[in-house]
Amino acid sequence: MPSQDWFNKDFYATLGVSKDADADAIKKAYRKLARDLHPDRNPGDAAAEKRFKEVGEAYAVLSDTEDRQQYDAIRAMGGGGARFQAGGGGAGGAAGFEDILGGMFGGGGRGGAQFRTSGGGTGGFEDILGSMFGGGFQRGPQKGGDIAAAVEVTFRDAAEGSTVTLGSDGQRITTRLPVGVKDGQRIRVPGKGRPGSNGGPAGDLLLTVHVQRHPVFTIDGLNLKMKLPVRFDEAALGAHVEVPTLSGERVKVKVPSGTQSGTVLRVKGRGLASKKGTGDLMVTVEVAVPRKLSRDAKKALEALTDATAGEDPRASLYTEAAR
Repeated sequence: MPSQDWFNKDFYATLGVSKDADADAIKKAYRKLARDLHPDRNPGDAAAEKRFKEVGEAYAVLSDTEDRQQYDAIRAMGGGGARFQAGGGGAGGAAGFEDILGGMFGGGGRGGAQFRTSGGGTGGFEDILGSMFGGGFQRGPQKGGDIAAAVEVTFRDAAEGSTVTLGSDGQRITTRLPVGVKDGQRIRVPGKGRPGSNGGPAGDLLLTVHVQRHPVFTIDGLNLKMKLPVRFDEAALGAHVEVPTLSGERVKVKVPSGTQSGTVLRVKGRGLASKKGTGDLMVTVEVAVPRKLSRDAKKALEALTDATAGEDPRASLYTEAAR
């Protein structure tokens, strides 16, 4: 949601990117700054902590397509602050304010910046004018504005739904992540935004979560997914193979004889646990081809080749391709 202070904040400068930077460039700049400014790497450094918060807010807005478009529109109209000029057309050049309102609300005037209010109530037109000109148009309780922020967590924290703490300058916000939160997912935390006015409720925190990659596991809902390399003989003859789990334990799974690469084996109850239930561990088999063979292994493989010379694993492929 647009925030009044977007007029005065240059999120592109905060991240050190150009206004036409693509999503990858923005993400790359954010990750570097977040890593360098993270409180864990700068204990007791209030300036770094404040900068870390500013970087998170900037990325949360610029990484969201809709928010970025609205931010660009607000900045383009205000040029860093609210400005209104009479237009050149019309009788006596009297457009000006009407053009701006037309652009805001989809009317026939020139312009094109569109605004959405960030709270409930009966605000609408009065809310927008109130935020631009310092109040005076608001009546009754008004909900506070939303705050956008971003946080980067480890894969394990995302998988387990750990608690994260945000904020600086003595203002701390603590919230618990949902189990299995995805990379790039935005979470709304009610009541953790800007204070309301005239007795109105506080706004919400819009938290974008970035999850670090794990070398083995990925998350799919409450299920964990991984790839399991197996030897050719294990796939051909069948075997019981040990598989790692997120808890650090190892469990054995049965690889049936004749298992093909891409076959998915399910390990019940070894996924993520939440109030909604427990997921499974989904294991995708990948037959590992040896890069080097000993002399004996090569002879054995040549013997297997002679024994299976009459089989063509691509026979059905040719038939299907001809359809």
